[in-house]
Amino acid sequence: CLHTVIALAAIYTQEALGFTTEDSIKLILLVNLTAAAGAFAFGFVQDRLGHRTALALTLAGWLCAVALLWAATDRSTVWVAANVAGLCLGASQSRGREAEVFGLWGLAVKLASILGPLSYGLVSWTTGGDHRKAVLVTAAFFVGGLLLLLRVDVAGGRQRALASGDGTAR
Repeated sequence: CLHTVIALAAIYTQEALGFTTEDSIKLILLVNLTAAAGAFAFGFVQDRLGHRTALALTLAGWLCAVALLWAATDRSTVWVAANVAGLCLGASQSRGREAEVFGLWGLAVKLASILGPLSYGLVSWTTGGDHRKAVLVTAAFFVGGLLLLLRVDVAGGRQRALASGDGTAR
């Protein structure tokens, strides 16, 4: 996911907003810093509100970042969107076996690494290079994630893990 986000952000900012390579490198460095802050902060959010709620907040944050980026007409809005995305990127990192609750995490990451750039490129190509529409279409993946998250039965998963006797459910 990290590589997909960085690749798409670099393409979008250069093609749609005229960023230079130097600007993109600075933006990527900032995203990495805010991702570290997001990972740290959301650890506490997960502990306090639960994994499902924390993930839902992260997906909502991603939607906010995409909306900001889509609406951006100046560089300052892009920097704000990058900070929001960075926080969400860090928050999306999973600890321990918690990712199993949300199912096949590794497969999902690999699939996202393919579908994200593929859909972005396809939309950009079919719209004659409209990167704004392409970035907006990526929001559909976050909406899809939220809809799937609504179906997750955390309590039921915890009960099944406890019943399996592996002793790792919290």
